[in-house]
Parts: sequence; C-alpha cells; structure tokens
Amino acid sequence: MKTKIQATKIELTPQIKNYVQTKMDMLEKYLGNVQVLNCDVQVELTTQHHQKGKIYRAEINLEVPQKLLRVTKVAETLFKAIDKAKDHMADSIKKYKEKKVIK
Repeated sequence: MKTKIQATKIELTPQIKNYVQTKMDMLEKYLGNVQVLNCDVQVELTTQHHQKGKIYRAEINLEVPQKLLRVTKVAETLFKAIDKAKDHMADSIKKYKEKKVIK
C-alpha cells in the first residue's frame, strides 16, 4: 500500500518511516480486495509542556470507496501511538467490510 507519511514537530527518520510503512502493510490483510484510494499517516509531538513528559500523536486517514476511515491515537511514545492507531484502524476496516457486505 502506498502511504504518505508526514511528521510535525519531530524529525521523520528512516527508522520511523520504515516502522510506519511496516504497520500499514500489516493492514493489507484486513483490506482483502477493498481498493485503497489514499492512505495518509501523520505523526507528531504534541505540545511541549506536559507534566508527565512528551506526548505523541499518530493519525491514519484511509480513503476507501464511499468512506474515509480516520483514527487518531495519543501515547507516551511515538511507536505506541502508531501501534494503537494501527490496531484501531484494523477494527475500523473490519466494520467497514461488514457494513459493505450487509448492503
């Protein structure tokens, strides 16, 4: 799956790019024959003044026919946020496919 990755307030290193691409490739097994029109992933360091350290946000926008699936998750580490977003996107894909079959 072709994924566009954007980083805000953090440097987009090759390690982060590879991690995100690996996680997005894992979603392909849930998609099956569903056509992906566009896939955007945004990772960012949220505001700098949290009392308990840095907070990271990962957002996945997956455009499929007649629907835009969007998931946003925050966590203490960037990789946790990406993992949470991927897991919830898998659930969203399953729900989308169930509704599509019912129609």
